[in-house]
Amino acid sequence: MAANTTPKRQLQLGVFFQGVNVGTVWKSPTAGSQIAFESFRRMIQTAERGGFVHFFLAEGLRLRENRGEIYDLDVVGRPDAQSLLAAAAAETEHIGLIATQNATYNDPVDLARRLQSLDLVSEGRAGWNVVTTDDAWTGENFKRGGYLDHADRYTNAADVLSIARQTWRGERVDASTKHYSVTHTPGLPRSPQGEPIIFQAGVSPEGRDFAARNAEVIFSPFSRLDQAHEYREDLNERVRKAGRRPEDVKVMPGAEFVLAETPAEVEEKEHELRRQQVGPEQAISYLETYWGTDLSDLDPDGPLPDFDPVIETTDGTRGKLFQGANAKELADDLRAEAKEKGWSVRDAATAKLTGKNREFVGTFDAVADRLVDYAESGAVDGFNITPYIVPHGIDDIVNELVPRLKDRGIYPEGYAGDTLRENLGLPEPPA
Repeated sequence: MAANTTPKRQLQLGVFFQGVNVGTVWKSPTAGSQIAFESFRRMIQTAERGGFVHFFLAEGLRLRENRGEIYDLDVVGRPDAQSLLAAAAAETEHIGLIATQNATYNDPVDLARRLQSLDLVSEGRAGWNVVTTDDAWTGENFKRGGYLDHADRYTNAADVLSIARQTWRGERVDASTKHYSVTHTPGLPRSPQGEPIIFQAGVSPEGRDFAARNAEVIFSPFSRLDQAHEYREDLNERVRKAGRRPEDVKVMPGAEFVLAETPAEVEEKEHELRRQQVGPEQAISYLETYWGTDLSDLDPDGPLPDFDPVIETTDGTRGKLFQGANAKELADDLRAEAKEKGWSVRDAATAKLTGKNREFVGTFDAVADRLVDYAESGAVDGFNITPYIVPHGIDDIVNELVPRLKDRGIYPEGYAGDTLRENLGLPEPPA
């Protein structure tokens, strides 16, 4: 009998550089600057050495706050994505460069021109992660303010994306939408890949429909295999209804990888990581989101508060989820779980902030074997890895995990081409 020569389905990896978030350890003595270009250069070149398909930057339009004050446990500030990626283009040859840019607070023609410029200077390696915002709190940074109704956020994003695509394709733009009136004659040539790749994180029904109609790569939160299957099946149905082929839409969930050689080393490494990610101050701040009041006198190693949270609607920095009567329900649920599991304040915060994504905590070989299941299932096309420390947060993945994935036949041996579109295996855009 002839040997089975059918090639295995392969996974691709990308870096999702968040910058400002609870997962990134910045107080560690081994952590580098979150602002200096050297941190980005080192990480992106490491990713390219490991054959990563793209380097994906998050966006922050306003510093986070807690109870109306600047949350000073964060890294302060974040460089502009397109400026940083343009610099990175000169330091790399193959890896894709993905900029998160807000469709609500950017002028569509100006945004399209800047993204097309990035695509040209990188010789066809640019992508745009389309995000939307409707809250007035973020809008205070912009002339138009919080003008966008929640129901309009994806309608507006579709309008902005349509204007951008017409610009990239060299079409004269005459558009009149609810928020824009645009007359524009494009003045730039197309890049080697035609136009930037569209990324989108569609979770809500509206977001999934938008992604099904427009996205080429979807950044999903569903990294657990069963959830990834459910999401992929739902998305494929929406993609078909939109008149597109499911194979033309790649799904790459975000995931954190914590790896070591032996199980004992993994346990020690994860324990130390969680203590660095969620210190006493972060734990107290997290509970203040639930309770809506100052908890600075609370013992982080003691029990959760025995008094009820503020249930009135407070400022927007508390988050929409924790407003009104919902705050007490959430606090009661958290207290009940903490009592059942014997959690302290810090234990509860650590579990909630870092305990949701443990699919890829393990030895190099165990995680490589787990990824074989993902590759064979077809539920995902790869993963966006969120490094927990900068700039060396993906070194062990590139040095130890990637060779094991290649040995198992589920990781590309090299880049398929010169453009991001070629390397993702996506079809050419309309001429």
